[in-house]
Amino acid sequence: MASKVSPSSRLVFCLLISAAVLRPGLGWYTVSSAYGDTIVMPCRLDVPQNLMFGKWKYEKPDGSPVFIAFRSSTKKSVQYDDVPEYKDRLSLSENYTLSITNAKISDEKRFVCMLVTEDNVFEAPTLVKVFKQPSKPEIVNKAPFLETEQLKKLGDCISRDSYPDGNITWYRNGKVLQPIDGEVAILFKKEIDPGTQLYTMTSSLEYKTTKSDIQMPFTCSVTYYGPSGQKTLYSEQEIFDIYYPTEQVTIQVLPPKNAIKEGDNITLQCLGNGNPPPEEFMFYLPGQPEGIRSSNTYTLTDVRRNATGDYKCSLTDKRNMAASTTITVHYLDLSLNPSGEVTKQIGDTLPVSCTISASRNATVVWMKDNIRLRSSPSFSSLHYQDAGNYVCETALQEVEGLKKRESLTLIVEGKPQIKMTKKTDPSGLSKTIICHVEGFPKPAIQWTITGSGSVINQAKESPYINGRYYSKIIISPEENVTLTCTAENQLERTVNSLNVSANENREKVNDQAKLIVGIVVGLLLAALVAGVVYWLYMKKSKTASKHVNKDLGNMEENKKLEENNHKTEA
Repeated sequence: MASKVSPSSRLVFCLLISAAVLRPGLGWYTVSSAYGDTIVMPCRLDVPQNLMFGKWKYEKPDGSPVFIAFRSSTKKSVQYDDVPEYKDRLSLSENYTLSITNAKISDEKRFVCMLVTEDNVFEAPTLVKVFKQPSKPEIVNKAPFLETEQLKKLGDCISRDSYPDGNITWYRNGKVLQPIDGEVAILFKKEIDPGTQLYTMTSSLEYKTTKSDIQMPFTCSVTYYGPSGQKTLYSEQEIFDIYYPTEQVTIQVLPPKNAIKEGDNITLQCLGNGNPPPEEFMFYLPGQPEGIRSSNTYTLTDVRRNATGDYKCSLTDKRNMAASTTITVHYLDLSLNPSGEVTKQIGDTLPVSCTISASRNATVVWMKDNIRLRSSPSFSSLHYQDAGNYVCETALQEVEGLKKRESLTLIVEGKPQIKMTKKTDPSGLSKTIICHVEGFPKPAIQWTITGSGSVINQAKESPYINGRYYSKIIISPEENVTLTCTAENQLERTVNSLNVSANENREKVNDQAKLIVGIVVGLLLAALVAGVVYWLYMKKSKTASKHVNKDLGNMEENKKLEENNHKTEA
């Protein structure tokens, strides 16, 4: 007869069997959690009425079980097994939901919820997946520059602390870079931290650059899986300095070559279009076959007209890669003959020439005493008005500051020349004597009178203009006199005299007196005749009045006639 199996022995046997074999009929259930979050695993079983207790375990890689939590349905008590990696991280609720705080990569296991009755054991497995978002990718170990036509490492794209691992992609100007033999090489590697079990991904890019990559942005990205699916993070853009050889050389002249004049300093600047630009060049000057090694500039000081010519510069290592330019050093010469202070005599001939020599056509302007002349001066016979300060000025309009001027101060000298004139006042009582003087330097005038006569006023002089002026006096001579005008300057003393007759003046006075006496006698005779005529008229009027009185007997009229007669007599 078989022995009876106790309930406790049966329970132990059931637990051992369930620990080894998963009960069929329940599908896989996965719980996803982010690294560091709390993992929540519900027990996907209906709680039976005769439940004794519930228990959670996980399976090792070799399939052996590890029990971690226990909850009694009768005592309402919770016990956690002594598993070091889950110490103080577990929580088992009344409905047998298991929570694990601070999710780690090591928590990615197969967990099983077990509900045990007296007669049976029910199990529900749960697969835990843990995800860790990687750090933002960044480009490190960047090349300081890239050289065209050379396959060179551009840099490393690195993304850290990812779980599971991710993929790295390179981009040029937003377009994916694919490996191309001899042009694009990409090397990917990943490393896992033994402690955290997190991955670090690194992708190295070797790239053969061209000039089209100037200012082109390069980026990289990491694609990873998270609890909600696939995601991508992008790095910051990086722009690399592209080195390329010089393909063309240019030469510049400072200041601009059409404005260079004698005495200027000029600088030749040679430039190459490579990157980095060349730092040294060979400069070739006119007439000098040997070049001069210099930086990208070469300065010539105080240039002369013989510096005009062709200038060239080239690379030091490629003499055939060169550039040239023609420089014209503008010049302007002016020669005035005669110049300075020149003294000539009146009537002399003075040829004047202003000769211009210039690098191109120049304008010429003549000025006299700051007044512009219409043409150049020419003196076939000098006059006093020809004296003055003459300036011949020339300039090159295209070249700022290039102008020349020379001056001639012309002095026209002459001995004093005298001309005397006489003007009689209409009354005939005075005479104005004028002494006209011409000469330079200005002659001084002096008057002398011989004979009797009176000088009505002091001599008056006119302004001295163009070597001429006059002095005049007014006299009323009582007898014949001689007036002498003396003019003297540094060259000579000149004297001239004029006789003034008093007779002419007296005859005119007598004639005037006779005329006045005649006029007075005529007026007296006219008055006498008028008186006789008036007396005869009055006598005749009285006789007529008497006849009227007798004939008409008009008292009133007689009265009026008498009144009129009285008025007439009065």
